[in-house]
Amino acid sequence: MVRALWKELEVTLLEVVDVVGGGAQPATGGCWLGARDGVRLCCGYAAARPRPLDAEAAGGRAGGPGGGGRDCTRNGAPGAQKNALKPWQKKCWCIPPQANAAFVHNMEDVLEVYRRPPDDRCPVVCVDETSKQLVAETRVPQPPAPGQPVRYDYEYRRHGVCNLFMIAAPQQGWRTVQVTARRTKRDFAAVLRDLVDVHFPQAKKVVLVCDNLNTHHPSVLYEAFPPVEARRLAARLEWHYTPKHGSWLNIAEIEFAALAAQCLDRRIASEAVLRAEIAAWVRDRNALGTPVNWQFTTEDARIKLLHLYPTFE
Repeated sequence: MVRALWKELEVTLLEVVDVVGGGAQPATGGCWLGARDGVRLCCGYAAARPRPLDAEAAGGRAGGPGGGGRDCTRNGAPGAQKNALKPWQKKCWCIPPQANAAFVHNMEDVLEVYRRPPDDRCPVVCVDETSKQLVAETRVPQPPAPGQPVRYDYEYRRHGVCNLFMIAAPQQGWRTVQVTARRTKRDFAAVLRDLVDVHFPQAKKVVLVCDNLNTHHPSVLYEAFPPVEARRLAARLEWHYTPKHGSWLNIAEIEFAALAAQCLDRRIASEAVLRAEIAAWVRDRNALGTPVNWQFTTEDARIKLLHLYPTFE
């Protein structure tokens, strides 16, 4: 009987089941072959369902999933994958100098400016600039479909670069963007004049926060305007500079991040389209009155950024 079954059914497994175990049964499609010396012999076919593992070997009860394999350390601590070193990944970062008095002076100066109460007579305004490359499609993108995003070709055509000036008043929840063809001292001087005469004409003095770019200096007013006009504009500006390698302290960068994510994360072919898209973004964001809730203070800096402060014996 055993030889006939072995030949005709191509037995693939010969299994020894301890009689004392009690719970194990032959696989579906299998049969008992007999018993000898206190054990029972059974055979199963390749098409049979998997049989339950022995409870002691699998780390759990027979007939169910074992729990002994959870949180196995294997080659590392449980859940350590996210903390593992990934040398192939790189990220551009603004690394501040260590124990630098100039850095902490400018940082605390800007942080104290942000703590001032809102005052329409002396509004706090943050200014920054960036560039946007104009890129045109060489092939018409394919529209989205269910389960499939928009597809665009990897080839593109360059149409130059535009400069963007961000002017943000975080306490008022207001911002605007000026698009220019270049980034020169005269361009920045024109932005300052619009800031004083167009955007905040009623302000006694505009508290200006900007970075240390070579064009960000009151002297640019004298290069762009006659002395009388330059002096008039300079008298209405109060300058505060973020530290070098500390541009994250400029709230205008937060607005640029929102602009990039909500408006500029695509190919834009012409300056006219760029101006129209940015104008629509500014109008909608100002209609919401979205403020910037800055909460990092000087006290926080002296604790969390203690390594940036000079040390004393």
